[in-house]
Amino acid sequence: MDVASADFQRRLAIAARTPGLSAVHLLALERLAPDLGALAWPDPAALTGLGLSTHGVAWLASPDEAIVASDLRWLDSSGTMLLPAFSADYPPLLRESPDPPALLYVRGDVKILSEPQLAMVGSRNPTAGGIATAREFASFFAHAGLTITSGLALGIDAACHEGALAAGGPTVAVLGCGLDQIYPREHQALAGRVAAHGALVSEFPPGSKPLPAFFPQRNRIIAALSHGTLVVEAAQQSGSLITARLAGEAGRDVFAIPSSIHNPLARGCHQLIRQGAKLVERPDDVLGELRISLSAQLLAGARTQPSVDAMGAPQLDKEYKILLDALAFEPASVDSLIERTGMNSESIASMLLILELDGHVAPHPGGRYSRMAGQ
Repeated sequence: MDVASADFQRRLAIAARTPGLSAVHLLALERLAPDLGALAWPDPAALTGLGLSTHGVAWLASPDEAIVASDLRWLDSSGTMLLPAFSADYPPLLRESPDPPALLYVRGDVKILSEPQLAMVGSRNPTAGGIATAREFASFFAHAGLTITSGLALGIDAACHEGALAAGGPTVAVLGCGLDQIYPREHQALAGRVAAHGALVSEFPPGSKPLPAFFPQRNRIIAALSHGTLVVEAAQQSGSLITARLAGEAGRDVFAIPSSIHNPLARGCHQLIRQGAKLVERPDDVLGELRISLSAQLLAGARTQPSVDAMGAPQLDKEYKILLDALAFEPASVDSLIERTGMNSESIASMLLILELDGHVAPHPGGRYSRMAGQ
């Protein structure tokens, strides 16, 4: 790296830790000092005139060089890049959103961030059917040429990333912490796969812990990067509803998958639908609404993939069909199934085991079962 480039990276590292620095401030700074590697920052009066806070001006004037040096070493060793709002690689949809970050930390393929994206989010404690639906839909969309964007969280987020990766498509994970603080910890391996086949993104500098206040900020980036947001399962107080609201405020499409009225994780989706979100039963419902142009070849390829409706169960014996028909998509107990079918408990227990092994039903705590999506 030449001296000018090294100095440019140093100034980006300083800017990334500047308190209160927004994309608006950084774009104005770049106009005042277009060659950040060669010119000093504008004087304090000019910085204050841009609306930068006193703390921000003080940091730019006298940054903690030890912290800056540590950040630069980490960027180099981790393969992470700093992407400023004035870069040609900065995602245009994010730049046009109401509150874009001044800089992004990116590990992976930065070009992916400017490709057509669909955000998919949902509960951290989903049903088995919700996980299956998230995987199937994400796989379908990946085949259609969409990049799947989510938050690397447990549950639906992870299922969406996994579905996209299984289809050989790219996926983007936006974190509510520094990229050196992968959260949750059990997703370290998944984060590595996402970085290898897409990108990990954060606006938070290294060392930033996953504080609760950071996740709404993370959610606005997920929403702003994407042409639309699909909520798979969500309780009424879910953070996924924040992502959906922010997507709507940014002028993006909002989609929600309905479910049983007895499923508490359907209530957030039903609330969104009542508020104007588009009801989704099949992946095609989303593709038909998105105002983007996907490759006809990719789209045709996606539509040769089995749709959710086409992934039904193979032919079953009559008794198994009766039991499956009696089993709703919300969890039911064996006692409920005895009442619905008239079968004895031994037969039902044996049949449920076979149906579970064949992927037709999912077990739940308390000895309850539900049908898998598409069964």
